[in-house]
Amino acid sequence: MRPSLRALLASRAAWRESFSVRGRDVARWFPGHMAKGLKKMQSSLKVVDCVIEVHDARIPLSGRNPLFQETLGLKPHLLVLNKMDLADLTEQQKIMQHLEGEGLKNVIFTSCVKDENVKQIIPKVTELIGSSYRYHRAENLEYCIMVIGVPNVGKSSLINSLRRQHLRIGKAARVGGEPGITRAVTSRIQVCERPPIFLLDTPGVLAPQIESVETGLKLALCGTVLDHLVGEETMADYLLYTLNQHRLLGYVQHYGLDTACDDVEHVLKSVAMKLGKTRKVKVLTGTGDVNVTQPNYSAAACDFLRTFRSGLLGPVMLDHDILEGHPSANTDP
Repeated sequence: MRPSLRALLASRAAWRESFSVRGRDVARWFPGHMAKGLKKMQSSLKVVDCVIEVHDARIPLSGRNPLFQETLGLKPHLLVLNKMDLADLTEQQKIMQHLEGEGLKNVIFTSCVKDENVKQIIPKVTELIGSSYRYHRAENLEYCIMVIGVPNVGKSSLINSLRRQHLRIGKAARVGGEPGITRAVTSRIQVCERPPIFLLDTPGVLAPQIESVETGLKLALCGTVLDHLVGEETMADYLLYTLNQHRLLGYVQHYGLDTACDDVEHVLKSVAMKLGKTRKVKVLTGTGDVNVTQPNYSAAACDFLRTFRSGLLGPVMLDHDILEGHPSANTDP
């Protein structure tokens, strides 16, 4: 019998009210500011009519690269919040208001996996270009659009989805489940015939500095950096904290746990034992070596993260703290 929400929350009084980021250095997690990629984008701007920035809908308010607005901001700009099928959008109106307050009035939520809302993009881009001055491209009937964003938010998937929608042909851009698939500004890729529209795919470019450790953890959970740079168990701990904070307790049923828990070591041990992710370790005792079965915490953490990213734990919004106007990390030493 499934435990009730009340039963699952019975021990909530002992749960963490903030996430401790002590001793965690976000600067070590993320590669350099990727200046080469940004310079290449800037050099391509003279042939670009519009910029589409793709970001993850699970972190709509955090983790975007502020340099995009500074260096590419002269062109018409559309923000596409992708992976909406994985995001909890019950407060979508509040998100839109928050983004509008930052000057982002053109926003579309999409799921490139399901081709959801992708058909809205070309008409919107055409409208934005039509109401802007095209500098030296006024006589050119072709539109060129640059697709930008931090790593692994679905830029290449968006291009392929647009091609499916408007050209009825297969993919032209490589996609993958980890950051760094696109490594250079590519040649033009056609996505539409009427009007003739070409896109430039670009490598993911992170901000020179991540504003906080918690922002770094959110970016890491969404796969914008290789997991081992942050540490799978650290990420699993933050994920567990976040799920519990927002009463997203699907992990209890998914892994067949007895109850919700805020102790990541206990949860990962239970996950490892349930999945058979264990290893034999020799322990030296007074009577000789003894083989002991231990849970593989790292393997359990990887499965926990993979399950979350595939949506099996339910839709999630990692920016609730920003929407509610208060931080949830504890930076005390």
